[in-house]
Amino acid sequence: MNRSRFGDLEVLASAPEGEAHPVPLLFVHGAYAGAWCWAEHFMPWFADAGFASYAVSLSGHGHSRRRDLLDSYSISDYVNDLAEVVAELPVAPVLIGHSMGGMVVQKYLEHAEAPATVLMASVPPQGLWTSAVGLMFSKPTLLQDLNRIMGGGAAQASTLRDALFHQPVDPDDMRRYLAASQPESHRAIWDMTLFNLPMVSRMTRAPMLILGAEHDQLIPPSLVRMTSSVYGLDDEIFPDMGHAMMLEKGWEAVAVRIRDWLRETLDA
Repeated sequence: MNRSRFGDLEVLASAPEGEAHPVPLLFVHGAYAGAWCWAEHFMPWFADAGFASYAVSLSGHGHSRRRDLLDSYSISDYVNDLAEVVAELPVAPVLIGHSMGGMVVQKYLEHAEAPATVLMASVPPQGLWTSAVGLMFSKPTLLQDLNRIMGGGAAQASTLRDALFHQPVDPDDMRRYLAASQPESHRAIWDMTLFNLPMVSRMTRAPMLILGAEHDQLIPPSLVRMTSSVYGLDDEIFPDMGHAMMLEKGWEAVAVRIRDWLRETLDA
């Protein structure tokens, strides 16, 4: 795994040992995270599958620019980050976005094209309001803890486990994930809730794969279906998994589905 800088943005890269597929992959993380979440399993796995893979830490995340300005960043700023990285790659990549990253990918498609896109447990075009209301009634403590973390409070292992995982998590892994997690921009969260939702009529219609997780507390299957209904596509829900589909036990089944779909889509 290589860490490089695209301007002031942290970008992780993983390349196949042999010849790479002509279309690379660019992974976009969700809220409270960074590029590191893709480096655990997905990036080396896809490199072994023959794809050059990149993952960006959006502004204020990971080792990217100006963590001190995190709360000022909007979804539009994150879209600009994505465009900045795409412009540095030799060809336009497949865009794979998780949670907030899925919203960033959808907003990016208002202004640019992509050879294909994958939305994993993505914020739906209708925004986060339904998710917030659902958590208010079903998991009020989790919602309070997420709001506290967003405001700069320290993440708790119990909160992270509830929010991201359904399967048991190795304690050492949990400690690493906890250390790598971080606050999120209030402005970006409000953008995804009400103020900067995707304008579907303006979006270019790249081939899209829509995936969700059966036991996702943040983006439950009902919200995944909201996304698929907007785009007139089917969705696929993975059983026995939580929100962090790239970290959860069973992640390889998700990776295999994406790889097979990419081969069908890109090589057709």
